[in-house]
Amino acid sequence: MGRRRTTHRFVATLIGLACPAVYADTPGLSLRSLYAVNESSNDRGSISVYDIDTGHRLIKTIQTVPNVDDVRGVAGSAVTGRLYVAYRDFSGTGMVYCLDTYKDVIIWDRAISPGVDRLAISPDGRLLYVPKWEGGTASYIQVVDANTGEVIRRVYFSNRSHDTQYPLSGPIFQETKADDGSGRYLYMIDPSTYAVSRIGPYLGVLGPYAVDSTSSYVVSNVTTLWGMQVADLKTGEIVTARIPNHPPGDVGLLHGIGWTPDQREVWESSAGCDPHVYIWDMSNPMAPVLKNQLTLRSGRASHWLTFDTKGDYGYVSPEKNSDDGTEIFNVLTHASAGVIGASEDMLEIDFVDGTIRQIGDQYGIGRR
Repeated sequence: MGRRRTTHRFVATLIGLACPAVYADTPGLSLRSLYAVNESSNDRGSISVYDIDTGHRLIKTIQTVPNVDDVRGVAGSAVTGRLYVAYRDFSGTGMVYCLDTYKDVIIWDRAISPGVDRLAISPDGRLLYVPKWEGGTASYIQVVDANTGEVIRRVYFSNRSHDTQYPLSGPIFQETKADDGSGRYLYMIDPSTYAVSRIGPYLGVLGPYAVDSTSSYVVSNVTTLWGMQVADLKTGEIVTARIPNHPPGDVGLLHGIGWTPDQREVWESSAGCDPHVYIWDMSNPMAPVLKNQLTLRSGRASHWLTFDTKGDYGYVSPEKNSDDGTEIFNVLTHASAGVIGASEDMLEIDFVDGTIRQIGDQYGIGRR
């Protein structure tokens, strides 16, 4: 493994020389870049940076930390210019590292006991909200000082906490994989008081979910459902939208869902051996209409999806820790637009005159 990483670092340096990443440092120039944490076996944990507006051309690959076994999530702040990656090392320890995106250097890399999963960040960039991993039994998430990596608070509500989300209108959202009944609810945490409320129950244990721009509606993958459920966060009503003709056998869990930034559509990943992405018309969020399905080049199922902030491209990621690439789709035409390296932990960072103006999100949150 050490030999592979050394070779990769040399290749990345050559790429940097051939395609220098000067856009972010040159006055008068702007760059919409995609920071994608690699998950393929040869370069897991490093970050590939792509220029979105030049056909996702690879600009550079940033070497980060060693011993990354499983990448669990990414979040970033335009206020501080820092990027945070949650991962598990080869010993199974939950870790988070902090990257200075201006200097491409690691500021800190710390163990967060007893585990980590797909994290979120406060709008001011000061706090990280770190779930404990779906395989763990701890009944809380942890609030972490984003400047130091120190745990400063715990918020208790349910065990096996998984994806944490802080959409544009807040509050903090949280789902869990708990099998004691509490995993059938979506939790909302007030970032000022840390009071916890919930919505549900859903048909099964919740999987990935995505919230719209005003925190009015949330779409969710749910175990045993070949389709999705939509909740009105103001009234508590939940409706079910089913995909017809699901494959025989155990439905399992469709994994990956997101609003297009204009909120006209919701895209939903599949599961098992089904190589499709399903697209819902959300003209009426409480009455979704299935309008299209995309077939992946890999011929295999996907595990995650997200979008650039403008809504030009959808990024459909392969199965976890796969060497298959992440496929890019044109959101307007639904046509395949290419493939980049394997990653499901990615977000957009926009530079103008060398300063970060905007950072996107690993989730497909609404932006209308």
